[in-house]
Parts: sequence; C-alpha cells; structure tokens
Amino acid sequence: MVSSDSMRDQRQELVVVYYVTGHGFGHATRVVEVARHLVAAGHVVYIVSGAPDFVFKREIPSPKLHVRKVLLDCGAVQSDALTVDRQASLEQYSETAVLPRASILETESRWLRSINANLVVSDIVPVACRAATEADIPSICVSNFSWDFIYADYVTAAGHAHQSIIWQIAEDYSQALFLIRLPGYCPMPAFRDVVDAPLVVREVRKSREQVRKEFGIPDDKKIVVFNFGGQLANWSLKEEFLPAGWVCLVCGASSDQSLPPNFIGPGRDAYTPDLIAASDCMLGKIGYGTVSEALGYKVPFVFIRRDYFNEEPFLRNMLESYRCGVEMIRRDFLSGQWEPYLQRALQMKPCYDLPLNGGETVARILEGAARGDIASVRKESGARRLRDAIVFGYQIQRVPGREVTIPDWYTQSQSESQLGLLNGLNPGVPGNLLNHTVTDIEVEEFEILHGDLQGLSDTALFLKSLARLKDDVNSPLRERVAAAGIFSWEEEIFVARAPGRLDVMGGIADYSGSLVLQMPIREACHVAVQRNSPGKQRVWKHISARQVPGCKPVMQIVSLGSEASNRAPTFDMDLSDFFDAQGEPISYEEARRYFSNDSSQRSRKWAAYVAGTILVLIRELGFKCEDCISILVSSAVPEGKGVSSSAAVEVASMSAIAAAYGLEIEPRQLAILCQKVENLIVGAPCGVMDQMTSACGEAYKLLAMVCQPAEVKEHVNIPTDVKFWGIDSGIKHSVGGADYGSVRVGAFMGRQMIAQLAAEKLSEKQDNGNGFDEVDEVETEQLLDEKNLSYLCNLTTERYEASYANMLPETIEGKKFLDKYGSHKDSVTTILPQVSYPVKSPTAHPIYENSRVEAFALLLEAAGDTTKQLYLLGQLMYQAHLSYTKCGLGSTGTDRLVALVKHMQRHSTSENTCLFGAKISGGGCGGTVCVVSTPGVDATKQILEVQQRYKEATGHLPFIFEGSSPGAGKFGHLRIIRKSI
Repeated sequence: MVSSDSMRDQRQELVVVYYVTGHGFGHATRVVEVARHLVAAGHVVYIVSGAPDFVFKREIPSPKLHVRKVLLDCGAVQSDALTVDRQASLEQYSETAVLPRASILETESRWLRSINANLVVSDIVPVACRAATEADIPSICVSNFSWDFIYADYVTAAGHAHQSIIWQIAEDYSQALFLIRLPGYCPMPAFRDVVDAPLVVREVRKSREQVRKEFGIPDDKKIVVFNFGGQLANWSLKEEFLPAGWVCLVCGASSDQSLPPNFIGPGRDAYTPDLIAASDCMLGKIGYGTVSEALGYKVPFVFIRRDYFNEEPFLRNMLESYRCGVEMIRRDFLSGQWEPYLQRALQMKPCYDLPLNGGETVARILEGAARGDIASVRKESGARRLRDAIVFGYQIQRVPGREVTIPDWYTQSQSESQLGLLNGLNPGVPGNLLNHTVTDIEVEEFEILHGDLQGLSDTALFLKSLARLKDDVNSPLRERVAAAGIFSWEEEIFVARAPGRLDVMGGIADYSGSLVLQMPIREACHVAVQRNSPGKQRVWKHISARQVPGCKPVMQIVSLGSEASNRAPTFDMDLSDFFDAQGEPISYEEARRYFSNDSSQRSRKWAAYVAGTILVLIRELGFKCEDCISILVSSAVPEGKGVSSSAAVEVASMSAIAAAYGLEIEPRQLAILCQKVENLIVGAPCGVMDQMTSACGEAYKLLAMVCQPAEVKEHVNIPTDVKFWGIDSGIKHSVGGADYGSVRVGAFMGRQMIAQLAAEKLSEKQDNGNGFDEVDEVETEQLLDEKNLSYLCNLTTERYEASYANMLPETIEGKKFLDKYGSHKDSVTTILPQVSYPVKSPTAHPIYENSRVEAFALLLEAAGDTTKQLYLLGQLMYQAHLSYTKCGLGSTGTDRLVALVKHMQRHSTSENTCLFGAKISGGGCGGTVCVVSTPGVDATKQILEVQQRYKEATGHLPFIFEGSSPGAGKFGHLRIIRKSI
C-alpha cells in the first residue's frame, strides 16, 4: 500500500523534456545547470540532444535524468575554427530538420505522449515547439538567440534557395508559451512574450589555490586559460606565444598531449569553471558559455572574433559593458603576438554584479509553467506571430555596415513563388502577408518639416532606428549608446541619403575622360546631422575632460555597424584642428597625415570619409563651422565589393552637412567636392564617376557621364527587357590598392608620351617647310590637339592605332620616365622612381573603352530584336572585361564569375537564354561583376545558379546586387524633429 506522502510526491513529480541544439558546447552546459535544479527538486528530466551522454550524466548522476541521443538541428556549420559557412549551415539544417520534418513531428509527438511529458523545453530547437503542440503539451524556449535571427542573415548573404526555412522556424517558435530570455540576447522576433532570467553560470568546485596546487603552478606565475574548441589546421601553440612569467591551461587537452613547456593539458575531464575561476584571464572564442563564466567569475576575456557568428556582437557588447572583454586581432592571435593583449587584460576590472542564479531561476519558472501557475500573456495565432516575426525580425543589420533593411525576397510579390522560394509556408499564413512591403511603414516618432520619404523603405526604417536611440542609453551595444548621447532630441536633425553604384560600362576609364554608364544601386548610406552651439551640445565624457565645457566647437561621429567591419564605432575632434596657428585651413596633405595617424583613435581612417567633407567645404567654399556638429552614419552599402561604399558615405555626409548649414550645392558640384575628399584627404586615386552616380543618379536609369571632368550627358532609360545585376566575387576591392594606382599612373604616362610624340611630329612637319595640302592640314590639326591632349579618351581608336600604338613601351621604370618627361601631370598619384609601370595596356584601355561605352549606350536606345541587342551588349561587356585583365586589374574570382555567365549562356537554348554578358566593374582587382540579362524568374534562377556554382568552386557565396534607387540630388534631404510624447 502506497502512503499518502508517497502519493503526494508522485503527484508533484513532473516530467520535463529538454531539447538541446547541436550548436556549440555552451548550450549543453547551461542546460545541465537548469536540469540539475529540476532533478534536485524531484522531477524527471529527459534531455534530447546530439551531444554525448557523459556531458550530462557526469554532472547529474541521478536515475531521474535520461538522455536520448537525437539531433534535430545542426546549428551553424563551421568551415574552420573561426568561420561559419552560411550556405553549408542552411543546407545541413535542411537535411536535418526540413526534409525529414513530417517524420520528426510524428516520432517526437508520439514519444512525448508515451512518456506522459508535462512540459517541453527548447534550447533552441525549433521543431521541438511544433512537436509539443502536436502532442498537446505546452512548450517554453530558453535562449539568448533564435535561429530565425541567425539564419535570416545567412539567407540574405548566401542566397534565396533556403529562405522558406526562416518562415518555418518563426512559425515553430510561435507555438511556445513564452521565451525565457538570457542576458546577452539577440533580437528574437518570433516571441511575443518574454521573461528575462539571470545569467546561467556553473558553480565553482575548487578554490584558486587548489587548482594551482593540483597543476604545480607557483603563486608568482600568471595563468591564462586557453578555451578554444576546434583547432585551426596547420597551426599549433608555441612557447614564445606566452610572455615570461605566464602559464597556459589548455582546456580539452589531455594530460599526455604534446604541448610547449609553458602550456599545460589539464585532462579532458577537468572541470572548466574551476580552471577559469583560478586564472588571471581567459583566451578563446566568444560563446554563451565562455562569456557567462568570464562575467560570473570576473575573469578578463581576451577573445578572437569569428566570421558570421551572428550572436557574437551581442555577447561581445555585454563583455565590454562590464569591462571584461579585450579583442585580439586574428593576425596577432595566429602569429603569437599575445603579450600586449594579456597585459591589457590584467589591467581590466570586470564589474558584472548582477545575479548569477540563472539555472535555479529558469528551473523555477519552468516548474511553475508546467503546473499551470504561469501562462502566456497573449494568445495570438501562429499567423499573427509569424507576421510580427517578419516585420520585427528583418529590421536588423544583415551585412557588415548594413542598417535595418528587409530582404528583397520578403518584399517581392507572391508571383515570385514560381521559383519555389516560398514553398513550405504554413497554410495558416494569410495571403496578403506575402504581398506586404515596408513602403507602408509610417514614421510616427518624427515630424518631417522638410522633404519626403519618396517611398524608400530603408529611409523609413532608418528613421525608426534613429527614434529608438533615445532609449538606448543603457543598450549593451556600444555604438548605440554612443549614438544615443550625441543628439539633443528637442532640436532639428537633418538626414541625407546616397546610394552606392554599379559600374555597367566605363569603369577605370573615368579618369581618362571616358563616357561611363553607371546605375545607382538599392543599397544606400544614411547620414543624420545636428548642429548646436558649444554651450548646448551634448558631448562624450572624454571630450569634456580634455577641454573647458562650451569652449570649442567639436565634431562627434558615430558609425552604426562599424564593429562588424572591425573598426571603432566613434570618432571625435575639435574643429579647431582643421586650422593652423594663424587661423588658416590646414592643407589637404596635413589632413591626410592627421587621419592616417591611427595611434590615438582606431577610427581615424574611416572618419576621413566623413570629417574630410567639412575641410573640403572650408577650403573650397569658405564654409565657417562655428557650431558643434553631431553626425550619425548608417551605411547599407557593403565595403570592399567595388560598389562605391566610400562615395556613398562622402556624398551622404556632405549633403546632410550642407542641409544643416543652409549651403546650396548642386549635385554635380557636390560630387566634385566629394571626389576631393577621397583623392586628397583619404588618398585614394579614384575618378569622379562614383561620386557623380551617388549624387546625380536616378533610379533604374544609367547615368551617362563624360568624365571631363564631370559632365552629365543624359540619364539612359534601361529598357524593360534588359536587367543589370551585380555579383560579388568575395575578393576585396580597393581603389587605394597598388594595382589600381599603378595602372592609373601608366595611363597618365601614356598620355604624356602621346602628347610629346605629337609635339615632335608637329615640329618635324613645321621644320620641313613644305606647303600644306588639305590632308596635311587635317593631320596638323590632329597633332595640335594631341600635343595638348587633356584626356586619352579624346583620341579615337583609329588615330591611336595608326599613330601611337606601336610607339608606346609595354612598361617603363619610374626614374626613366621622370628623366625624359618630367611629370605625368596627375595630381592624385605619385611616380616612384624604382617601380616599373605598365604603359601600353593602361593607355589603350580607356581609348577603346570609350568607344565601347558609346556603342553600348546607342544599343540601349535602339529599337529592334531584343535578343540581338542583348547579345551585342554582352559582347561589349566581355571585351571590357578582357581589357581590364590585360591591364593587370583582373582577379581569379571575377574571371570565374564571368566564365560561369558564359557557361550559362552557351549551354542554354536560344529560347531560354537569359544571361548575355558580364564584366569586372569599378577599379577591378576583385570586387563585383556586372551582368546583363533579361528580367524575370528564369533569369533569377540562372543568377542563383551562378552564385551557387561559384560557392561550390571557391567556398564563397556571392552577395547579389539587385535593384536601384535615387541619388542624393533626387532625394534631397529631410529636416525632422522628434514629436513630443
């Protein structure tokens, strides 16, 4: 007979099923901590995980703990120890959880019913929530991130083929009663109801003294714990990595593993929390487990950034907020330059003083929910929650430097489902959801006193992000805290927008005076500016410390998304630094030295693009800046992809500053001024087409411009049966690079040689003293023009071939050229005497390119057979690409992309040919390839196939540029003020 006490115990016993993601060890360790408290309370816990049994049973030796080894998600797949493979992650998740979904749901729901489960807990396995619903069992999620957030970035960056995964994950999560959110959390858009819990930290079992004694480490030695799962190939620890007086405990290393003498393998069974708590600092990769224990034990954490590890910025900011994190640059980590980082860590005073009883707290919440004591606050339908997931979830940063934006595939109409991209959506989703676009977003927080959103969703979302800054003073994101402190919300703010550009034809021939055809892209930079008198300006604390308050006007700049590009998010300077002791503006050369000196502020180099616009306005227009100025930069134009991210920043910055100070600068003049920023302050020898397109471009039109120096010829309509794409090679492009600069020098050398050859021929003619007939007169006029040749592109291809092509050297040494010609007459490049420069190909390229661009423009405007038109356009692009290669500006990546487009073209029938040509764009040496195609779904399929094949061959999945938007001139500016609440 069972006693009443025993019956009461049986009634109180709960069966909790805990599903654990396969993503990283930190999830398993925090689940152990929660499960330990549940078991201690007398409940039965089933853990469903792909991790080995001992991970859980070694820590909880109880018959009430059961482990079922099943993998229901794969997490993020890594290509190496520091890089997430986004495409492989999506493919693996599809194989693990999407393709066998029906079988998983049937198996899991049947099993849950068979064990009489009271509650399903998910960390943070999506399908577990749906399986619980199928079994009529409540579910709760526990995490600091969710896979809809993580994978949404992967889909945007890695292609559209798996985008339905995001919808399905969001819908699965929406089945949960609520989310128990852990510190350091990412946006988790699928959850409407959230309960915050403290940090989950494992308890320490041994004292610092016990650990030191166990491993024979003297008291005068410093200890660093190396907590770095997944070692890098062809790399090993070396004795010289550690400074004198240091010892390293290598987590996960066996006691008999071969290590340098100052490195110790504590054994695979060593309890990591004891090692961390006994150390002076920890070195490793950011994850929830490492971050929580570094904070909990107040141990400084020296970390190495991982590529595409999307929860990292949020954990990193929590580390830095509590003075616990030091970033080690990857190069220094791999080369063993550890000492300065370890010494800096010793100076840190971690100050995390919030509760550490997350395991106990979460267990108590789960117990209450299982008994029905805690219920969800709201009970919206899955479709309603899915809608919120999309609307809120995609208002996040996707690409380094990209501000809030919603992926194209979401805003496309339902007709695009022909691609099969929307398959797998829950049938409960209302049809009108698929047609939703963000152009309907209302900006309720600001009153727009001047200007118009023009239906631009990115601008509306930028304003909403700007409005949220007021509440971000306590944000864990350092850049948003800084941004929240620079604006006075009672005063007016001026906003400008400038897009990047896709070089369709013309490219590097711009500095030689060519006709160019450029398309402003959809991705753009937004800049918000506010001016205030020095006495009213809100300034950062370190500025107040260096000067008397209200004494000098200062400039403060915040760049949102900058940390993703591995640079500091803030910059400031006294505006008086732009003037010398006599009160005269400093020279451009002095400014270049100032911004190149990065010893005091890691942000100086990028700040040159923004702050440099003020010096140019001072020097060129006599601009007087007696007020303080606050500048917020948010750019969605990806850097290093050859789409003029720098021009977009310069044009948007100068446009916003001009608006704030009432300067009327027409777009062409503004573009020329911005080119001065890049040429003379940044020191990049670019032509003017980038800034002209960003300032003067029109949406879905090609800016036809003759670069002599910057004359807009017309805006060429793109025919409805023609479409241009950009495909990123993944090879970083820089107009400041040596190859671009040497090719530019070579072109200017060639121009000078041609001018001197023309002068010699003309002198020879005049010395002969013979009478001129009509032929001689024409020849003389041509030679006179060529003697004074300002731009190579004013020389026809026929004239070049007939008179000069065979007289130019392939290369010439800088000293030899300077001795004979004196100067190449280019103010933005310098000839180095010891360098050998290419001459013939860089000289020929712009001459022939100008001819190709003129033909290209005529073809676009010509009526007739569309297929023939596209074929000829494509041939001109292939020729341009080959000419880049001859100049030395090609790359293996861009060559491969062009070859893939050719392959698609050649292996398509005449009826289904969609891709017709491709070329490297912009400054070359990597960056983006421009592709011409027909519009429509079939062309999109082929572009995605090129993308996928490139990924298979190189491991890099290209970013695809699609769409267009107006230039800064067409947009104008917004003058806004925050509405009173």
